[in-house]
Amino acid sequence: MIKNITSLLIILAFVFIGCGENNSDNQTKLEVLKVGASPTPHAKILSNIKDDLKKEGIDLQIIEFSEYVTPNIELNDGLLDANFYQHKPYLDKMIEEKNLKLTPIAKVHIEPLGFYSKKIKNIKDLKDGSTIAIPNDPSNAGRALILLHNNGLIKLKDPTNLYSTELDIIDNPKKLSIKPLDSAMLPRIIDDLDGAIINGNFALQANFSAKDALIIEDEKSPYANILVVREVDINNPKVLKLKEALNSEKTRKFLEDTFKGELVPAF
Repeated sequence: MIKNITSLLIILAFVFIGCGENNSDNQTKLEVLKVGASPTPHAKILSNIKDDLKKEGIDLQIIEFSEYVTPNIELNDGLLDANFYQHKPYLDKMIEEKNLKLTPIAKVHIEPLGFYSKKIKNIKDLKDGSTIAIPNDPSNAGRALILLHNNGLIKLKDPTNLYSTELDIIDNPKKLSIKPLDSAMLPRIIDDLDGAIINGNFALQANFSAKDALIIEDEKSPYANILVVREVDINNPKVLKLKEALNSEKTRKFLEDTFKGELVPAF
């Protein structure tokens, strides 16, 4: 009897050890995919598909960044597998300036750029000589100036030039003082300004709504936020699965249900 019990215990021990090994094997089968993202909304969008990718054998690790330069540098250097936080004009400028080997593989959504103010409720009330801030990176600065041009506040020499600067303003009837500043700072200093043109993700982080914007881009904006990878990884199965998940109906529904028009699907 004792011998039978001992044999049974030995068998059970092997069974449990075997189960532990299988669980370990299942965990090691998950391939790590590190993706750089802005906290809002990009990290939230990625979190929504984390479980779906896990079913595909991918451990999606979301690395959050609060500024725009580092995620491209770290991706180019191989510290990330992809990033999701920017639009193509911004990426193109960084590729040109820093000789990066990066490429977009999917459009995901548009974050409308808007003009916000704590001092006026209507853009028509903007006084002559008002001080307004715009993002200071080349692509978003041009984007902000185009928004002002399209709403009759300034006139640009070439409103199709996505990299227009203050030097390209040929008419400024209200004599606006336009100050290029760091994008992330704009919501924090808006009380000291007559208004600011703020990127959608930073506006969301500051709890601004698109309804609060006095003027805002529409769905025709060319500034879709994109999924970016290294050129050598455009056919990498891991990033292709990420692309598929970001361009899925689940993601579309998440954008529509969660952000209520603050973000516009671009796929």
